[in-house]
Amino acid sequence: MAESYIKFKVSNDVVSRTYEALQISKQTGKVKKGINEVTKSAERGIASLVVIAEDITPPEVAMHIPQLCEQKNIPYSYVPNKLELGKSIGLNVPCSAVAIENAGNAKEIVSEIVSKTTGKAAKKERADEKTEAKPEKRAEKRHEEKADKEEAEA
Repeated sequence: MAESYIKFKVSNDVVSRTYEALQISKQTGKVKKGINEVTKSAERGIASLVVIAEDITPPEVAMHIPQLCEQKNIPYSYVPNKLELGKSIGLNVPCSAVAIENAGNAKEIVSEIVSKTTGKAAKKERADEKTEAKPEKRAEKRHEEKADKEEAEA
């Protein structure tokens, strides 16, 4: 069940590396947990990676995070389970979102995750732009042809 805030699918390899990066960042760096803290970190432009759980209910709680990250050019990724997300940063309760502010010893893993997730998001975004641009170009061409025809008649 894909929620409306999930913009792309993440492979199992990236998910496991994400959990690993979160564990290391929690120990040697700085992480913010929860929707509110992640939102603040992203708004301030401090986050280096945002991780969002896919099983958040209601989904409206997290809908703003991917858009905010895109506005601020902050990479983001998804993990399938909020309970596992919480466990990866040392919590015994579920956690909907986590922002890595300082990766600590996990900088290489974070950059690997960023390269894999932003590549997919960028490809999907470019594909979406192409499909949206075609109808616009057709309409623009029709409009120009109509204007040319009206000029010829006048």
